[in-house]
Amino acid sequence: MRHLLLISLVAGFLAGCASPEPKPEEKPAPAAEPQAQPKPEKPPLTKPAERPAVKADPFTDPANPLSKRSIFYDFDKSDIKDEFKPVVQAHASYLAKHPGARVRIEGNCDERGSREYTLALGQRRADSVRTMMKLLGTADNQIETVSFGEEKPRCTQQDESCWSQNRRSDIAYLKKE
Repeated sequence: MRHLLLISLVAGFLAGCASPEPKPEEKPAPAAEPQAQPKPEKPPLTKPAERPAVKADPFTDPANPLSKRSIFYDFDKSDIKDEFKPVVQAHASYLAKHPGARVRIEGNCDERGSREYTLALGQRRADSVRTMMKLLGTADNQIETVSFGEEKPRCTQQDESCWSQNRRSDIAYLKKE
């Protein structure tokens, strides 16, 4: 009897673990004609989110001529060299477009020459920039000039590389718009 009970248990266990009878295989219906696969739709092109334009300050952007404010001269000269004309033109254009803006053009010299001579030469240098700006459309009331002669050197050594830095006119904005 024990064997019978053990056989029944094993048979019951095996019957419980048996997998269901497989269903007959379904065959797919024959295809009439091969069809071209539809192309998957491309996702729509999206633009990157627009960022607000950040304007660089033209007076501090080294690529902008408005960031350059010094015009340098040859020894004992007050005529504006060709290489500095774009700088003067850029400032004149800015001033013409901004009638409330004002500048002071400061003429400077190296230390060679008397005080009177360097003051007069510094004034001629400042006036040459003023004249060019006025010819380019800047209003007279937007420009003032002053000469510092040799009083405001950029460099104090006694050689040509230093003196050449002191022979200049500086454009100083008094009021920007």
